[in-house]
Amino acid sequence: MVAGNRVLGRISVLIGAAGATRAGYAALRNRPPGGTVRWERKNHAGRSVHLHAGLATTAGTALAAATAPGLPARARTAAALAVLAAGGCGAYDDVCGAGDPRRGFRAHLSALRNKEVTSGAVKLFGIGAAGLAAGALLEERPADKLLAGVVIAGTAHLVNLLDVRPGRAAGAVLAIGAPGLLRRGPAGPLSAAPMGAAAAVIGDDLGERTMLGDAGAHALGAALGVAIVTGNGRRGLAAHAAGLIAAAAAGDRVSRAAAAAI
Repeated sequence: MVAGNRVLGRISVLIGAAGATRAGYAALRNRPPGGTVRWERKNHAGRSVHLHAGLATTAGTALAAATAPGLPARARTAAALAVLAAGGCGAYDDVCGAGDPRRGFRAHLSALRNKEVTSGAVKLFGIGAAGLAAGALLEERPADKLLAGVVIAGTAHLVNLLDVRPGRAAGAVLAIGAPGLLRRGPAGPLSAAPMGAAAAVIGDDLGERTMLGDAGAHALGAALGVAIVTGNGRRGLAAHAAGLIAAAAAGDRVSRAAAAAI
């Protein structure tokens, strides 16, 4: 009976995240904040798409994680904080950094040395700070808090690196989150939330009607990061952190590989 309740709980989170995301997506399409033009972009193929999936998945994931049954209060708070901060910083970069060709850590840090605060730098430090704050809520020991922060922010960055072609980032969220559904404790429902949100928009993403943008990719990644933290001890956190740091260091190669994948 306990196992059955656990499965039903995760299914309810998946469905709840998908439903909330679709509702938010429809509302944004009907009345986009600031007007339609603000959220329109050209994708890799030069087709006009909108960024509504990003804000919708942010809201749907945060709501599903915050209301998931059986989660400790700290896990709910950490998930909501990480997702909303990552999505908010990503949305700021989507809007304010639309015409800025600079990409990657080095470019934005170089601009900071020249006393220019780019939208990418705001995103970098904002998501990093939110990851550390969420990690501090989830872990007790200082070293574990730091590792957790790296995992949360690093996973957000990884999913964003994969958002280079239709469906890449959303598909990665489904693939990365699937093993977490099998874990006991908070990791299960916390994995279900971003998976449900990603599933709700992947069809429109693949159909090149929308894209996740920085908002959606970072928010979904941060949610996965929180799920990974709750499902691992120190060794697991250290292994994930090392892998994510390596991926960030090879960011251009990761993005190129994702773009080339069938």
